[in-house]
Amino acid sequence: MANVLLRSAEGKWIMTSAIMASAMAFIDSTALNVVLPALQLSLHATGTDLFWLLNAYLLMLASLILIGGSLGDKLGRRKVFMMGILIFIAGSTACGFAPNINILILSRIAQGVGGAFMIPGSLSLISSSIDEKERGKAIGTWSAVTTVVTMGGPVLGGALADAGLWRYIFFINVPIGLAALVILALKVKEIRDMDSDTAIDFPGAVAIALGLALLTFGFLRIPAIGLGNWQVYSSLVAGLLLLIAFLLIEAKSKRPMMPLQLFANSTFSGANLLTFFLYAGLGSGMLFLSLNLVQAQGYSQLQSGLTFLPFTVLMIIIARYAGGLADKFGPRLLLILGPATSGAGLLILSFVKQTNGPAEYWTTFFPGILVFGLGMSFTVAPLTAAVMGSVSDHFSGTASGINNALTRIANVFANAIFGALAVLFFAGALQGQIKNLTMNVKDKQAVTAEAANLGNAKVPAQINTADKKIITRAYKASFIDAYSNIMRISAGLGFLGALMAFVFIRDSAVKKV
Repeated sequence: MANVLLRSAEGKWIMTSAIMASAMAFIDSTALNVVLPALQLSLHATGTDLFWLLNAYLLMLASLILIGGSLGDKLGRRKVFMMGILIFIAGSTACGFAPNINILILSRIAQGVGGAFMIPGSLSLISSSIDEKERGKAIGTWSAVTTVVTMGGPVLGGALADAGLWRYIFFINVPIGLAALVILALKVKEIRDMDSDTAIDFPGAVAIALGLALLTFGFLRIPAIGLGNWQVYSSLVAGLLLLIAFLLIEAKSKRPMMPLQLFANSTFSGANLLTFFLYAGLGSGMLFLSLNLVQAQGYSQLQSGLTFLPFTVLMIIIARYAGGLADKFGPRLLLILGPATSGAGLLILSFVKQTNGPAEYWTTFFPGILVFGLGMSFTVAPLTAAVMGSVSDHFSGTASGINNALTRIANVFANAIFGALAVLFFAGALQGQIKNLTMNVKDKQAVTAEAANLGNAKVPAQINTADKKIITRAYKASFIDAYSNIMRISAGLGFLGALMAFVFIRDSAVKKV
């Protein structure tokens, strides 16, 4: 029974442990975006390697997070939460010591397994423990603090990358995770559903894991071998069929990891559709903005991280207040206006072309980041409250797992699809830029092949000195062209998220399932 008061000692310990553990997982994603240029140089990684580095973690998270939520409901939320933190700490340590890009990708898989058990545990612990009247405020506090820490990730990542210490992005998780484990062990009681059995939906887990992996593989292979290659279309078709099979398995299973009856609630369905579209736009937009600032606009990695500070300040000021408004008046209006405003911010950012660096930040990138941050600040807490408020306590872990899974799946698809699109946009723009250069076909092919490295494209060694400066400028212009296209698509996803809220989400008379 959820009866712990937010201001009580136990309530504060629950919030502290949930926030610390969640922050570990979330900070990795945003900080990693900023250190990618340094990491790419240090480990001699290609553009495709970078997308696999991001997706290795997200794939495991997306495919196992539903099991993590279900296990918490069945075996005990604190126990599964702590198990996830331990695995995440081990994976983070392995990432920090990784000698090459392949080992780093494998270590990110271990992080993803830990995150799958850890992330839904934080929200389900709050939802099943904190008194219902204060739950919106508690979730708002969780959203605000974790988002502030998350958006502080780029500043930390930038500072460490500029100092040549990008590996400490992973090592920093160890003391945070250990502190959270001590709090959970000593100060937080176990919570479980006594009427639940412990059977796990392994067929569903295998279907979604393989389906997502095949879809991601197919999209990431497009820039290298083309859409018509058998590897691409067979992977995409097989992945799609496995996701359809996953839905059929869930519909027939006696103990599904994703109970489809939850989607009979229009608010739950609408909030999850909003989550998918908005976070796909958020993930791709922030990734390409970070790469653009460092690789095309001449920002240092610390300066790139500092550009997100307005976002952080807005979250500190607004997110908890927005959670309270959702408690009082309902989430619907906030979930229409918030994503639409975020989409407008991404659209504004898409119009920024080549600048003279950080000196022009306030008149170039700042307006878009401000509008985007304002939209997200009014969205995050009401969205989480809408999801968790539309289900009974019995399904709190599962609901949290589903919503978090959709966030990660959105990021997987955004990284895979937009990563492939960005390379294609870059290559197309580059061909237009160099078509008038008097180079032989072989040299032009070598120049164009660098498109796979996106903003880290280097002029091939055999190119004559006279053309090198022109090609360097062409690389920057082509990358900015690709960035603009990606940001506009991301903005469209934000607007689509607002439409989902308008169509599906309701403030009152919501029947919990």
